[in-house]
Amino acid sequence: MKLNLKLLGAVVVAGGVIGAAYYFGRSSSNAVSATESATTAVAAPASAPHPAAADQMMNVAATSNDVRFSHFRVGNRNVKSMFADGKYIWIGTSGGVVRYDTEADDYKMFNNQNSGLLSNGIFHISKVFGRIAVGTYGGGLSLYDPSKDSWENINIPQGLADQFVYDLIVTKKGDVWIATWSGANRVKGGNFSNPTAWETFTMENTKGGLPNPWVYGVEEGQNGEIWFATENGLARYKEGQWQNWQHKDGLGADLELVKDAIQFKSDPGKASMHHARQKDEQGLHNVNVAYNPNYVISMVVQADGTVWCGTWGGGLARFDGKNWRNYTTADGLPANHIFMLSQDAKGQLWAGTNQGMARLKVDGKTFEVKTVADGLFADNVFSMANAPDGSVWVGSFGGVAHIENGWVK
Repeated sequence: MKLNLKLLGAVVVAGGVIGAAYYFGRSSSNAVSATESATTAVAAPASAPHPAAADQMMNVAATSNDVRFSHFRVGNRNVKSMFADGKYIWIGTSGGVVRYDTEADDYKMFNNQNSGLLSNGIFHISKVFGRIAVGTYGGGLSLYDPSKDSWENINIPQGLADQFVYDLIVTKKGDVWIATWSGANRVKGGNFSNPTAWETFTMENTKGGLPNPWVYGVEEGQNGEIWFATENGLARYKEGQWQNWQHKDGLGADLELVKDAIQFKSDPGKASMHHARQKDEQGLHNVNVAYNPNYVISMVVQADGTVWCGTWGGGLARFDGKNWRNYTTADGLPANHIFMLSQDAKGQLWAGTNQGMARLKVDGKTFEVKTVADGLFADNVFSMANAPDGSVWVGSFGGVAHIENGWVK
């Protein structure tokens, strides 16, 4: 893909909801040491909405002969989700959705001012029966039909459990499962327009089988079972039966093992009554650091049925259906807050943290860590997408890194 070193443009939304400039830069190395960098200053036009941000330098580091990467700046926004669809890379930010055309080297911005999106906060992007599915912060589920350039919004009146949509999958049977902050939905056959196709699963109607209303992830297992990442552990729905696991069962490392390594200090229990109440209910009221091993904020289920859970300060947890194993900074992880879990095209597991991202090596015990020195835009990693050409896209706060060869050595 050819990326010219240029200012692509500025996106300005009426009313000041969004004001961010988007830039691309490229650095490729033939003989660049780990301590050297290629620095390109990108000047902002007079009309740029945030001159201070636009005047920042595009600092791009190359660490070896085979590292080629580009950076896409999205302003002061988190990139919580990305999805590769043919020539397009869909980038979900806290300021709307960016669709980048890798062939034309151009992009289009979708937000609540210029499209059918109801919310600019984007948690999730995927594809459902030919339409782009966008899970939003407060605006429900939005479906974009590229062939018609039109949007359909699905919310509580249609059957959605909550207007905060964090994840979505389509199962092998064709059902759609949706993770929300008031439980989970199943839409049989993906028939969104049929009220009888909708089911909602909550703590109450599953009698605690779903252990928490805040569901952050949903995945299909090896044999069709459905797994849920929640704020009070991991849950499984299999053949109409529910089961769940918490720290007491082995999920997440003990506080004594990680407290000295906790670099991320934000404690949700101090920020909201909801999280404070949960800490009390989970016996963590005396913990005043950013640690809750029951809080599963990311999840991946591999082809062999292995479930991986990313926790809030308790590291990375592996579950084979019977036994748990926890990985922390002592095992080579860059940090113990696991914001993102993803698999690359080879099925290798990647964990995004607040201090970089890590690939689990083939030995299943140690990690290879990547940071800004290896091409990341920033070390806090929230999302990842594998493009058809073998390249990798990684989302952080403020921007996206495009690793053109996927760190192949």
